[in-house]
Amino acid sequence: MRGVRCLLVVWVCFAVASSVQAEVLRVIVESRTAFAEDVEDKVGPYERIRGRVVYALDPDLEANRAVVDLGLAATNGNGRVEFYADFEIIAPVDRSLAQHTVLYDVNNRGRRLLGMQPFFLRHGYVTLSSGWIAEVPVNDTLLRIEAPVVLGDDGVPIVGTVRAELSTDTNTGRLSLASRGALAFEPVVGSLATATLTRRHRERDTPQVIPRSEWEFVLTDGPREEGSGLVEGVIDLEGGFEPGLLYDLIYEARGSVVQGAGFAAIRDFVSFVKHDSTSMNPLRDQTGVPLAKQVIGAGRSQSGRALRMFLYEGFNTDEQGRQVFEGAMPVISGGGQGFFNHRFASPTRTANEHTGHLYPVDVFPFAYGNETDPFSGETDSILRRLNQDGTSPKIMHLDTTSEYWHRAASLVLTDPSGTRDTEVPEDVRIYAFGGSQHSPSQGPSDRGQLLPNPNVYQPFVETLFVAMDRWVTEGTAPPPSVHPRIADGTLVGWRASQAGWTALPNVTYPTTIHQPDSLDYGEAFDSERVIDNHPPYRSDARYGVLVPALDGDNNERGALRMPRVEVPIATYTGWNLRNPSIGAPDALLGLAGGYIPFPTTKAAREASGDPRLSIGERYPTFDVYHRQTMDVATTLVEDGYLLSEHLTEIEAGAESNRALFEE
Repeated sequence: MRGVRCLLVVWVCFAVASSVQAEVLRVIVESRTAFAEDVEDKVGPYERIRGRVVYALDPDLEANRAVVDLGLAATNGNGRVEFYADFEIIAPVDRSLAQHTVLYDVNNRGRRLLGMQPFFLRHGYVTLSSGWIAEVPVNDTLLRIEAPVVLGDDGVPIVGTVRAELSTDTNTGRLSLASRGALAFEPVVGSLATATLTRRHRERDTPQVIPRSEWEFVLTDGPREEGSGLVEGVIDLEGGFEPGLLYDLIYEARGSVVQGAGFAAIRDFVSFVKHDSTSMNPLRDQTGVPLAKQVIGAGRSQSGRALRMFLYEGFNTDEQGRQVFEGAMPVISGGGQGFFNHRFASPTRTANEHTGHLYPVDVFPFAYGNETDPFSGETDSILRRLNQDGTSPKIMHLDTTSEYWHRAASLVLTDPSGTRDTEVPEDVRIYAFGGSQHSPSQGPSDRGQLLPNPNVYQPFVETLFVAMDRWVTEGTAPPPSVHPRIADGTLVGWRASQAGWTALPNVTYPTTIHQPDSLDYGEAFDSERVIDNHPPYRSDARYGVLVPALDGDNNERGALRMPRVEVPIATYTGWNLRNPSIGAPDALLGLAGGYIPFPTTKAAREASGDPRLSIGERYPTFDVYHRQTMDVATTLVEDGYLLSEHLTEIEAGAESNRALFEE
């Protein structure tokens, strides 16, 4: 089927090459299948539409100047760069049941994370997503882009130096070259002898060179018909890779792709769906008119960072100068952007306290309003370009408090030094979900020193999405921002004495946090997005990061708290430390939070030396606990942070704790 698709694309590109003003040349619908048949309370039957979009970009057009290396890609007879990507639409079969506000999900490494939940189907929302990452593996279940290849003056794929960080939680003799199962850049065979592999215990340690004779690069799958010329490869190490250590492979590669075309693809497909009235548009209503009147762009984690960079680079202005997203919702993105629009870019990479720290992920600017970088002296903001264009969307920035530990989320709220609160623009809301980790735990895990944090914050996300819909369609203001602030003492230093941590038996408080460096990637980085320094040079220049202050139970203040945190039976942390069994036990467990249950009785508390009141001392009976929980939930509904439909789920959660009161 993939081979057939390629033939279709070639035919389409030839057939419509004369359409000189087209950003989207052709939409090829490949399948329509029933979706979520087991969800009984959706507005009506839903379908999943999958296919491909063929694009053409003019390198000379001002709207495309931000696409790194676009001018170095091959062009068609009209001077345009052609490429294609997968797309997916989830919509009611009867379009009259669909909302006219469409959710565009910036997929995470090819996987949809928003829009397929029963909540969205009950409310009749349509969700749209499309491929934007070239290093996503070729797989019918993933959304990817077949990106243009960057060519040198001789017309062959360009060559350059790349760095790949490798790590493992278990002893193994082999590690993948790329991150999270992604594809990698092909090594230049003739220069493999000069490639280097180093190891270090912590990210600021001096790397130790591993002799070249002790490791080998193994190409497990070379370039194929599809895959943007990228490959699958592994490193075999004599004696094996040790858990918790960080390994850096630096080698000469060929075949950089125009990864920034992914941002242009998002821009152009959304604008096409909104404005194209022809039969080529798969998202029209029953009268043939484009269904999407407003589009809200949302992304979780990596794709939330991508959405922030999409805005910063000015892609919310399409080639005709029109606004693309009316609303934008970066979810659990923290303060960063990403390795998304660079030469030899690797979008699947991230940065945490222990791993990935040296990739260009957490770079200035961080805030939505103007701030000045203390190291470069540059004044900038995420929305600067769009404010100039008049195409800034309304923003809801949603983080858990885990992002304050792992993803430098406080930099969205402060100046880059972390000394004062930033001025948040009028059309920006920022919400911090207290007592939550990046993604709620799905069950037991022994990777951390604490139990994983089970607090589910999805009801906040759903409620705020509806509020965003009303904001962009009716002009109804959403509920006020809720986040910690320096001014009121709820955003503070991260060390135990600064945060107000009360020591607990058998619990180790962190001695480290993710704190971005101001890094030197080389002279060509700022102007051409080319990295010459591998690894980048660093000094002691680091941005200031803060965390929410703690209450007497070690739960976080100044944040929006679900009823289970506001009426607690435990301490819910945004951090967790690595279990010694997976190495680096003094490092943070990436993106993880923790759960520290209260003692159930006074006797148990006194026996353990736990300073926190027991469950029995807080709530004389289960009925008291239940009533307090539902009172908090009702208040959150009245204030606009939850919907009444969430009350049943919250009550069921409280009921699941009944056994704690029967001991």
